[in-house]
Amino acid sequence: MKRAIPVVVLSIAGLVPVWLYEPSAATSTVQAVTPAPSATSSSGAASGSSTVVAGPTVTTEKGPVQVEVTFAGQKITAVKLLQQPNHPQTTAAVPKLIAETLEAQSADIDTVSGATITTEGYKESLQAAIDENAKAASASPSPSVSAAPQVVAGPTVTTEKGPVQVEVTFAGDEIGSVRMLQQPNHPQTTAAVPKLIAETLEAQSADIDTVSGATITSDGYRESLQAALDTKGA
Repeated sequence: MKRAIPVVVLSIAGLVPVWLYEPSAATSTVQAVTPAPSATSSSGAASGSSTVVAGPTVTTEKGPVQVEVTFAGQKITAVKLLQQPNHPQTTAAVPKLIAETLEAQSADIDTVSGATITTEGYKESLQAAIDENAKAASASPSPSVSAAPQVVAGPTVTTEKGPVQVEVTFAGDEIGSVRMLQQPNHPQTTAAVPKLIAETLEAQSADIDTVSGATITSDGYRESLQAALDTKGA
């Protein structure tokens, strides 16, 4: 009996490594598999934003046909069949129809031999999607393009008080700002200039009132301003 005890101990000791190295179910990893792209679609990378338009479902003798078109602006970058007849000839025809569409960039494509009915339904749904995209594009307001400001200096007008010359900055067709390049060194002129400029920006023309006490400067200002406006309009 004394010899049996060590045997039991050794047997237990031999099982310990087995328990310690048994694989843990918590450490298993499942790898996700990405599905292959559909054979009825044509994908194309396009820079910038894209628009996806689904054409209407066209009922044919073989079954419903419906296309989905991806546009980059007005360019067709991809076409996908959302519905198509379950028929071998249709399955064979679809890649050809898509390839011709991407090449022609329109629904003006040839009929695939043996799939006339599917082709006609495809072209009808495709044309409707193209029309819808064009309609949406024409309805969207065009992004405003800010034109660079145009600066025009009027001529120097010699007055009894001294030279008067204005510089006008145009924002498109509007007068954005006016500044004096030359003006008489006189207190009444200095006080009159801000009033003349303010009236010009309000009237958007040289048809402004004379500033009291600065008649000569006002006349020279209007003359130089009108010449600048005429130069801009020329």
